[in-house]
Amino acid sequence: MCTVCGCAAGETKIEGAVAGSTAAHEHAHRHADGSWHTHAHTHTDAHTDAHTDAHTDAHTHADGDEAAGHEHAHAHDDEAAHAAAHAAGIAHPHEHSHGARDENAHDHAHEHGHESHSSLDFGSGPAGAHAPGLTQAKMVQVEQDILAKNNAFADTNRRRFAAQGVFAINLVSSPGSGKTTLLVRTIETLKTRLALAVVEGDQQTSLDAQRIRATGVAAIQINTGKGCHLDAQMVGRACDRLPLADDSLLLIENVGNLVCPADFDLGEAHKVVVLSVTEGEDKPLKYPAMFRAARLMLVNKIDLLPYLNFDFEACLANARRVNPHIEVLPVSAVSGEGLEAWFSWLERGVGAAQAARGGLVQRLQQRIAELEAQLAAR
Repeated sequence: MCTVCGCAAGETKIEGAVAGSTAAHEHAHRHADGSWHTHAHTHTDAHTDAHTDAHTDAHTHADGDEAAGHEHAHAHDDEAAHAAAHAAGIAHPHEHSHGARDENAHDHAHEHGHESHSSLDFGSGPAGAHAPGLTQAKMVQVEQDILAKNNAFADTNRRRFAAQGVFAINLVSSPGSGKTTLLVRTIETLKTRLALAVVEGDQQTSLDAQRIRATGVAAIQINTGKGCHLDAQMVGRACDRLPLADDSLLLIENVGNLVCPADFDLGEAHKVVVLSVTEGEDKPLKYPAMFRAARLMLVNKIDLLPYLNFDFEACLANARRVNPHIEVLPVSAVSGEGLEAWFSWLERGVGAAQAARGGLVQRLQQRIAELEAQLAAR
């Protein structure tokens, strides 16, 4: 998960507002006796934290085994120069020496007898990811902490949407899938039928928000800087600035990315993944987390099918192999083919959110009536 490295810290902007930053982070070190410790520090103009004269690096093999059979100890002759090199991002080699190891330990050439010669799987460990200097256990802990905080904000958003009868959709895709064009076409058709608002997510610029505003619908831009996805706190702050009407449709266009947005709940009713036929039918298998998290897959740009070797049935089978319950709609944002089915899907969602809100209001009114009756009886 990208947030393990803090890639978005201090970079997020919501229509000019900065959403919090930090320059501090932790480093984990392993001593020669096998013990670990972490310390937090900040970077100024140069990375001035002193390293110990010698320390031990544990590393993870392709099979996910950490420090399997040996460790690398190295020393720095000039600690100031070494610190400056790290601060400048200059790569440099370390000399390694091996301690005692048993006969079954790997040698330094890492000559494994399995398929590591043809592929490397850095997602095979418990964390499902890799970050230099972090153990799998530490990565799992960091991810759980981050997602727990995000989920708390998502729950707040969800309660807000439920109270207002808002049907919130999280549109996700890779860059270039035609998401924004589809969004504009959707707004132009539905703005006379429904109350609408849009949250736009991109790393930089407000170009997409400007396209949305040109339709006459309210939109707010979130720029994530180095961040590759929206999170629930960003969306909550954006909604504070939107005229979010009761019984309305909220369309959230996430940053173009088929990886990280899968893990982050924004408080939406559903994720809708947009896959263009120009991307290939294998994308659900290559990015399973996203297609597993989605309720609906829109296969876009079907007007280009006569010019491509895209196998629609294979794409459908791949998506359902990952997510047997995913709904699929073929559409073209350019020609308009299939869009009425998409519009109907959205309108049904708004109707369901409105009905749920009506039920909530009715239950609250009933409860108020019961309390008033109890007070009158005293």
